[in-house]
Amino acid sequence: MRLAFAAFCAAWVLAAAGATTQGSAPAKKVLRTAFPTAETGFDPAKLGDLYSLTVTPHIFEGLYTYDYLARPPKIVPLTAVSAPEMSMDFRVWTVPVQPGIFFAADPAFRGKKRELVAEDYVYAFKRFADPANKSPLWSYIEELGIEGLKAQRDKALKDNKPFDYDAPVVGLQAPQRFVFRISLDQPRPSLLELLATGAWFGAVAREVVEFYGDDISAHPVGTGPFKLVQWRRSSLIVLERNPDHRERFYDAMPAADDAEGQALLARFKGRRLPMVDRVEVSIIDEQQPRWLSFLNGKIDHVAVPGDYVQQALPNGTLAPNLAKRGIRASRVLQPDSIYTYFNMKDPVVGGYTPDKVALRRAISLGIDIEREIRLVRRGQAVPAQSPTVPHTSGYDPAFKSTMSEYDPARAMALLDMYGYVDQDGDGWRDLPDGSPLVLEIATQPDQTSRQFDELWKLNMKAIGIRTRFATSQWAEQLKQASAGKLMIWTVGNTASAPNGQDALAAYHGPQAGGANLAHFKLAEMDAIFERMGALPDGPERDALFRQAKLLAVAYMPYRYHVHRYINDLVHPWLVGYRRPVFWNDWWHMVDIDESTRPR
Repeated sequence: MRLAFAAFCAAWVLAAAGATTQGSAPAKKVLRTAFPTAETGFDPAKLGDLYSLTVTPHIFEGLYTYDYLARPPKIVPLTAVSAPEMSMDFRVWTVPVQPGIFFAADPAFRGKKRELVAEDYVYAFKRFADPANKSPLWSYIEELGIEGLKAQRDKALKDNKPFDYDAPVVGLQAPQRFVFRISLDQPRPSLLELLATGAWFGAVAREVVEFYGDDISAHPVGTGPFKLVQWRRSSLIVLERNPDHRERFYDAMPAADDAEGQALLARFKGRRLPMVDRVEVSIIDEQQPRWLSFLNGKIDHVAVPGDYVQQALPNGTLAPNLAKRGIRASRVLQPDSIYTYFNMKDPVVGGYTPDKVALRRAISLGIDIEREIRLVRRGQAVPAQSPTVPHTSGYDPAFKSTMSEYDPARAMALLDMYGYVDQDGDGWRDLPDGSPLVLEIATQPDQTSRQFDELWKLNMKAIGIRTRFATSQWAEQLKQASAGKLMIWTVGNTASAPNGQDALAAYHGPQAGGANLAHFKLAEMDAIFERMGALPDGPERDALFRQAKLLAVAYMPYRYHVHRYINDLVHPWLVGYRRPVFWNDWWHMVDIDESTRPR
């Protein structure tokens, strides 16, 4: 308790200090929020974590975005003039870009206003292919099949020279100053969803990257509603209104029967964006100080930490003491999944032979998901049956599989059958060759992770398997996972678009080390994935989803745990908040009523 309280005090002393640096007067309207996990940086080409990618779409702008109020989600133009023109085979996409949009002023532009042009999107896409950036998204871009881009990357690798940004790439062109064209080597009916992902695919100015060099992650410069003005790594992120942001006004298309959406539209339609002047994001990784900071009005919004769900929402209803304060609550099932991956290159849990498959399936059967949901997640999740997630294509709430089964008796029978027995009489199972069977599980040093670690110990002890834990910060674990150096790690994935195929990238061999942290490689699964990418939604694609799900269960390179509910609480002075289905770029769409905020 003392440590948690000390962490809380330290976090807010730092935040207060950060808010008054640079000698500037406090902003008129300040949105204060918090992340439970630290960011890694703000260079889109180098990012793979949720919280950095929550910041970037507020700075960089994609060609398209998601309507803030539309349910189901609807893609609308952002910097594009209109919908793209597509070839009949979905291979060539041409997008008209709005003139008169400018990047935020920056020393890299040497005092000149810098207009957004189509070439900025060409450059942004090329950066994912540059070997020097080590982009975690490259495997996804490579699979997309942009004509000539892989060849350009391969040339840089072969010649051991810097990536040539001046060399033309057939699949990335700006035939006119305000026309962007992307050409693919195969049909991609869902490409529009990628073009709506400003977190990664926002416009980037080449001058900025070249000006800041290796420090570019600390100097994001875009055309979006905010600009970064302060960054204390893993502690505080401060954005302020971008004074060079074009005249952009609140508009949306909620469904006619969406009372909440219609009310928000009526209240805010025509308001200039962004409506707040400043955003302060504190990193508060422990649940108690994050919860207390919300109760004390230090942050305006919180996704209720698991330990406090029953306190905030007893029996699913907002607690009377919170309701009296005007606090509002909402609850949605997220388009996400929590999963444990097994490193398929690891000599203990990896491999494709029957004995290795049996070991992973036995471990899966030994994981008590209902207990995890009840005790650690406080009932705020549902068991996952497959890799696909709610609100995306391929997700079928009626689909059931052994992915969610808890059956320690079957787990032990499987282990016995394949020779994972106690050979030296010490009470723990050994590998078939007689060496010790020990699962090394990567974890983080926060309180919630420790609770999950205890469940791992109990679950595996029940089937006779020893565990040990390798503890490090999340960002470091991600680096190790991408390099294939962790045996087992539990992480989360949140869908960025309605295309359920994105979740199956975890099984796509060419994306090993990127989306495919397990480094799983199976020709049959690769063929399904690649075929699926060329198809529009429909019965044929649905059949491929089902095949992929069955293979996922059979080989078990990942053990999917849950899809989470998220419970949002907002103070009465934060108005206009509605959690987006995809991405978290909402800071510019809300207002702060400073007259009702406690002083």
